[in-house]
Amino acid sequence: MSSSEYVLEMRNISKNFPGVKALDDVTLKVAPGTVHAIVGENGAGKSTLMKCVFGLYTADDGEVILNGQPVSFASTKQALDAGIAMIQQELLPVLQRSVMENFWLGRFPEKNYGIIKIVDEKKMYADCKAVFDDLRLNIDPATKVFNLSASKIQSMEIAQAVSHHSKVIIMDEPTSSLTENEVEHLFTIIRKLKDQGIAIVYISHRIEEIFEISDEVTIMRDGKCVGTYPTKQLTPEFVIKQMVGRTLTNMFPPRENTPDGVVLKVENLTSVTEHSFRDITFDVKKGEIFGIGGLVGAQRSELVEALFGLRSVKSGTVSIDGKKVVITSPIQAKQYKMALLTEERRATGIFPVLSVLDNTIMASIGRYVHKSGLLDEKTGRRDAGKIIDTLRVKTPSLATLIENLSGGNQQKVIVARWLLTQPDILILDEPTRGIDVGTKYEIYSIIADLAKKGKTIIMISSEMPELIGMSDRIMVMCEGRVTGILDGKEATQERIMTLATQLM
Repeated sequence: MSSSEYVLEMRNISKNFPGVKALDDVTLKVAPGTVHAIVGENGAGKSTLMKCVFGLYTADDGEVILNGQPVSFASTKQALDAGIAMIQQELLPVLQRSVMENFWLGRFPEKNYGIIKIVDEKKMYADCKAVFDDLRLNIDPATKVFNLSASKIQSMEIAQAVSHHSKVIIMDEPTSSLTENEVEHLFTIIRKLKDQGIAIVYISHRIEEIFEISDEVTIMRDGKCVGTYPTKQLTPEFVIKQMVGRTLTNMFPPRENTPDGVVLKVENLTSVTEHSFRDITFDVKKGEIFGIGGLVGAQRSELVEALFGLRSVKSGTVSIDGKKVVITSPIQAKQYKMALLTEERRATGIFPVLSVLDNTIMASIGRYVHKSGLLDEKTGRRDAGKIIDTLRVKTPSLATLIENLSGGNQQKVIVARWLLTQPDILILDEPTRGIDVGTKYEIYSIIADLAKKGKTIIMISSEMPELIGMSDRIMVMCEGRVTGILDGKEATQERIMTLATQLM
């Protein structure tokens, strides 16, 4: 294919951050009407490369060619005006405003009354709804965004990108918050866009998606391009080996844990909030990995947040080591040696403007404060350094701002934070969302090792293979109720999905 036949080219792109060479002489060529996947471990440079296209970063070396012409964007608006849209991995809408206000942000349709201009809300609503209807999205443009689920917000962002009449749409982990049905709907949209000649740059850690939707695959590792291949010529094993630089013989590590004796017992727990979880009963043993499955809206996150004191309950009891407890705050939960890794690391996990050190010791800060009130930074640095090294977090130093790390390394820092509190009960809500296969295996190994040491693990996951491959038992929820508890060895995707889609 000649140069003129590519809608987007990135030639010899390099980008440096303090202490990190994020991109090293990367070349990418994307043809119109194709889905070009980019895969690689967290920190490989995938998102950074695309941010250099979208005007969020400026490359130190190299050039970007759009429709055969060199371009350089100083802002995202310039990129959008030129025909490039990007749906980023971490969604940051204006939650207190309506869907249509978010949709048309920065380009509101206006009515002119002489020298006075006002926003044309009727046109804004109608045009927004027309895009949604065309994509078969059931979203009311007048709804406040904070009332939408993560999957609806993701769908809104995709529709917004389409509305710019873009020739190139970059999708960074677009399915991270979507159910299987929603993923299929997304793929339908992508195929429709392909037929219109639009190029899709598709970043994903889900290997099975890459083989289903892409035409070409570019594999990146450590800021470099390993190679670009037609998808039909690849196998999952080859892709994974090229991504991680080694062969992964198993998706999940061997487990040597022996569950024994109930540590946590929940009886008839009901949320104070209407249409949330109700009458939840289960128990979890010492050294057990207890999976919780279900679809979006099953109220799994709400349940574990209530256990950790983040949400109020109307009735029911919680017992730890045989004694009934009342937990109304995370401080109390920590006193009972509980820890919670939340689902949305950007919104409720990391402190982006603080360092890796600060983020790591945050939950254990009291341990490092002298009687004088001053922070014992030396001890904190020592302990944080040990746990960061153990989890193999890729960071230039403990002083690096956590927002400069890749998503997977940010996740590892949050895991490190909670492990530093030395919990007996560790609750993990989607612990591997948006993480590459190599880093997933490392987190799985950490979980398996903790269970072997007698820690009690509760793990929410929307990925069926992960749920089945890691859990000793699996509790399935549907619309706020428990519909079944399966032994991990007997669980199948079909049985879990049956329980997740119908109330018993």
